[in-house]
Amino acid sequence: MTQYSKPSIVKIGNPLYLKHGASAQSYQFVRDSIEGVLISDLVEKFGSPLFVFSKTTLQKKYREAKAAIGAIYPNVTFGWSYKTNYLNAICQVFHNEGAIAEVVSGFEYEKARALGVAGKNIIFNGPYKSKKSLELAIAENAQIHVDHLDEISDIEEIAKSQNKKVKVGIRINFNAGIYPIWSRFGFNLESGQALVAVNRILRSEHLEIGGIHSHIGTFIIDANAYGRALEKMIKFMAEVENLAGYELDFLDLGGGFASKSNLKTSYQAPEINVPSIEDYAKAIAKPLQILAQRKNPPKLILELGRHLVDEAGFLITSVVAEKLLTDGRRSYVLDAGVNLLYTSTWYKFKIELESEVSGIAEPSILFGPLCMNIDVVDEAILLPRLKRFQRLILSPVGAYNVTQWMQFIQYRPAVVLIDENGAVKVIRRAENLDDINNMES
Repeated sequence: MTQYSKPSIVKIGNPLYLKHGASAQSYQFVRDSIEGVLISDLVEKFGSPLFVFSKTTLQKKYREAKAAIGAIYPNVTFGWSYKTNYLNAICQVFHNEGAIAEVVSGFEYEKARALGVAGKNIIFNGPYKSKKSLELAIAENAQIHVDHLDEISDIEEIAKSQNKKVKVGIRINFNAGIYPIWSRFGFNLESGQALVAVNRILRSEHLEIGGIHSHIGTFIIDANAYGRALEKMIKFMAEVENLAGYELDFLDLGGGFASKSNLKTSYQAPEINVPSIEDYAKAIAKPLQILAQRKNPPKLILELGRHLVDEAGFLITSVVAEKLLTDGRRSYVLDAGVNLLYTSTWYKFKIELESEVSGIAEPSILFGPLCMNIDVVDEAILLPRLKRFQRLILSPVGAYNVTQWMQFIQYRPAVVLIDENGAVKVIRRAENLDDINNMES
């Protein structure tokens, strides 16, 4: 008779998998520190849950992107996407590296100005820009990308009142060979909407076109889609220049580059599925060669967010309770849930334990602390039996979670940044009751 021994846990990705043919071993996904700072020290000083960012990773990601794109097209400018993470300290890291600001609301515009970014170094995107925010942006010579015809009329009216001619960018959408097509933003190219908008701008004595902008989507793992997009944008640029009688200043390819996150819909690990920055650069190299041959090559703008910040962010959370569900699964209640992890809807986070836990992994589910049935951090993970107050480290969580977190049922926690020297700095303190009550009357 064949003898079978108990399965063991082996590290081949996340969640854990069981390897048949060996005795039980300890949990292998262990992280006791972030950038050399012990998890235990961080929690003791700042509490749990706790967001932690690595300044070294932020700088590394930006410098790698600038080097990869700059090697094939030197005239490139990066616009840091504020909506991805608009904590002042995070934004400042990228501005210190040379990034300008890309904002999508009057609120974000004010954020950038308060950080000392000049209006001329702000790209103003988005489907809704209030009259008040447009008046300020136009007065300060910000780069406005128009999204619809009503906005063109608003800008024209403000330009007339300020007695100036405003150079705008025009946002277009098109089929780049990926789905879904983000047709709700800007003017469609294939239907002729974009050309209508161009003619509308060129007829105005208070407006002129400075460049073409497109943002084809988010978390784009088909790098070649950017090559196809750039080819269409360059062709349209030539049409616009022919109508305008002058050369345009820039082509803004937007953002959407993916990070090493694990999409729930993907069967491949992000290390396999997600393109590198070199892959994205290679995909746009050929059309950029066409631009480089022009007498006055236009500026290339990239509005990167997730790709730069996501992998720099971690969330430390703790087990506060254990329950056995009626279907046999073991469940754990954490002190962090969907109130802090908006992106848990789409991504399966890498989950590490602060220390090894022995025992055989079993089907488990991780709940958050909210009194809501949808508060699920991970609905299917194999875990050894965890003890109360065991700490888990979730990553990457740097993109969109801090900007989209909710002050709902729980206070929002502290956020710290570990700098290049290993010093830990609070960049947003934990909330308290006064913070909530001060806005009420």
